[in-house]
Amino acid sequence: MINTIKLKDFEIGTDKLTILAGPCAIESKDILFKTAEYLKKLTQQLDINYVFKASYDKANRSSLNSYRGLGIEKGLELLKEVKKEFDVPIVTDIHNPIEAPLAAEVADIIQIPAFLCRQTDLLVAAAKTGKIINIKKGQFLAPYQMKSIAKKVVESGNNKITITERGVTFGYNNLVSDMRAIPIIREMGYPVIFDATHSVQLPGGCGDSSSGERKFVPVLAKSAVAAGADGLFFEVHPNPDSALCDGANMINFNQAEEIFSICNKIFHLVKE
Repeated sequence: MINTIKLKDFEIGTDKLTILAGPCAIESKDILFKTAEYLKKLTQQLDINYVFKASYDKANRSSLNSYRGLGIEKGLELLKEVKKEFDVPIVTDIHNPIEAPLAAEVADIIQIPAFLCRQTDLLVAAAKTGKIINIKKGQFLAPYQMKSIAKKVVESGNNKITITERGVTFGYNNLVSDMRAIPIIREMGYPVIFDATHSVQLPGGCGDSSSGERKFVPVLAKSAVAAGADGLFFEVHPNPDSALCDGANMINFNQAEEIFSICNKIFHLVKE
């Protein structure tokens, strides 16, 4: 049985699809506002639960020259403006324990990055904020290993957990998505989110940066919903090809509309 989670005026893990979506790293207020405005309108039209996503800092980069974001102070300030202007809940990721209480002042969901999902101090600090904790499954882990990771959060006094599947390392510079992970994790009692854009990433595929195969985002997103995912995670940008971070994986507004619409239909077919 899934432990449904109350957020704002909806619940994650029930009979309505939840989507976490927004730009990879915060680039500017203009891009944040354009994306939030578009995605809120789209998800309202489709009757989908929506959480705005953006990172104030992307600490796991291929190179010192890679764009990381605007930093925690300016980044959280802009996320706070988005939250107020568009009345949307916010999800953002943290990278060390001291960031947890700061991010919790703005974010409704604290996200644990995939590469950091086993970091006990980070999980405990996030749990103690009392916020919903979205743990991304590491690319190096089997789905059943997430049980002990989630237990760290539960034993720290917080059972508001979602787990995000985002593929597993397959050889060099490649990820594959095993859809069996979705029912395996759901059997633990946690709502499962599928990260459809990071799952098409080719880590380090360009040597000093990552690349990706955007054309496979719709295939994986539809497959994940058919496999029983409670929600989807997308990085969305007005013009992904000009994005400063993860452009090869992100989708644009038109692609978002098409993918969200068909995934919502599949979601309801599965629930029926």
